[in-house]
Amino acid sequence: MVARVVPVDPFDLVVFGATGDLARRKLIPALYHRLHDGQMPEGARIIAAARRDLDDEGYRDIASRALDEFVEAAALDEKTRDRFLRSIGYVQVDVESDDGWDALAKALPPADGRPRVFYLSVAPRHFGIIAEKVHRAGLSDSDSRIVIEKPLGHDLASAQELNDCFSGHFEERQIYRIDHYLGKETVQNLMALRFANALFEPLWNARHVDHVQITVAEKVGVEGRGAYYDEMGAMRDMAQNHLLQLLCLIAMEPPARLEPDEVRDEKLKVLRALAPLTDPESVVRGQYARTNGSPSYTEDVGHPGSRTESFVALKAEVANWRWSGVPFYLRTGKRLRTRVSEIAVVFKEAPHSIFPPASGRAGNNVLAIRLQPDEGITLGMTIKEPGPGGMRLTSAELDMTFADTLGATKLRMPDAYERLVMDVVRGDQTLFMRGDEVEAAWAWIDPIIALWDERGDRPISYDQGSSGPEDALMLMHRDGRRWREIAV
Repeated sequence: MVARVVPVDPFDLVVFGATGDLARRKLIPALYHRLHDGQMPEGARIIAAARRDLDDEGYRDIASRALDEFVEAAALDEKTRDRFLRSIGYVQVDVESDDGWDALAKALPPADGRPRVFYLSVAPRHFGIIAEKVHRAGLSDSDSRIVIEKPLGHDLASAQELNDCFSGHFEERQIYRIDHYLGKETVQNLMALRFANALFEPLWNARHVDHVQITVAEKVGVEGRGAYYDEMGAMRDMAQNHLLQLLCLIAMEPPARLEPDEVRDEKLKVLRALAPLTDPESVVRGQYARTNGSPSYTEDVGHPGSRTESFVALKAEVANWRWSGVPFYLRTGKRLRTRVSEIAVVFKEAPHSIFPPASGRAGNNVLAIRLQPDEGITLGMTIKEPGPGGMRLTSAELDMTFADTLGATKLRMPDAYERLVMDVVRGDQTLFMRGDEVEAAWAWIDPIIALWDERGDRPISYDQGSSGPEDALMLMHRDGRRWREIAV
């Protein structure tokens, strides 16, 4: 299969925080790949902005080393590398002062109808300052866009304050709140699976679905982000955005058209339909312990008394006609058995079995959408066991792992940032969160965190390399269900 590449129009991209980890690991490689694949046009300009005292060549050297480190050697060629590096300029800007803003204005020629994108790859405390100074310096116009990374607030009040700050300088159509999970190929395929096929939609409701599991498991710990993570925890860092966004895509009604606000209207309805979590047993918090000499969470963050969770599991309910009575089980954690992100839609068993007991038990059909690693979709089926031994039932999977089915050994799967940055340039907000979505998610999460604070409970310890605390298993066992295994 050959991927179809649709070039975008020439654009100007200003990356604030361009010497940081996100720019090096994700943005520079993503832009290089888009140029390499013919999507980023020759006339596109990238302006790197940061506090370090560098010139154009100094930053191009940083970008070149980032390509060597984070782009596969097979995708690097010197001609494309040179073209890409020539498109990059550097301006020293201190976002907390007025230093460098005049130089940035001079580095940006008149837009002449070109999209101008400001990417805020910086700490959240700088979001409002940069939005204000970009506006005050006259760098933005009606066709400018501003991109912000999570965290989008710390709670509902701070999210509202952040939204108010941006809306004072940019219209909502210009604000792109990025969630890289929504740029993953499998997440977009979930939209196609549901709304481009007549097969599943008649079954996509409480009559046929037993429950839904959403898992985002990480093998790593806080990895040098201890100070940030200890303020946020798994609930704020992952559940409030990634997990709830995936839940929305599973549970939303079909939009009338595949247009940004049509899609986001339906996601907002799901968030507002989430039943309040008032039962403490519906939420489990965990914190990884010292295991086989590997430091504990509290040691990793340097805070012995920390009550921040590195694992959270919860049982949610979408209180509407389509999903009434169907539990949505969500879990995420660090230092688990392996790295995997998966959505599993578990269908109800057949209402009546015609097979004798000796045939074995027919299992649930499970539609599993794997986001990482090995992106793809599988459908678990009950079939007859091959051979002449009579009617014996067994399970098998219809497998659409992209690497096999789509010939992705030849087709490189683009990183989520490649798709999302190009969507910003195109002005397509479909895969980006709207301000009211962010606020609705915080409005559901805040009472859960407030209940934890009120009770003063410590997170439950769990061993590293496990599936999380035992209480998370009990969360489903009480309902007569089991988590899908976090497979190595």
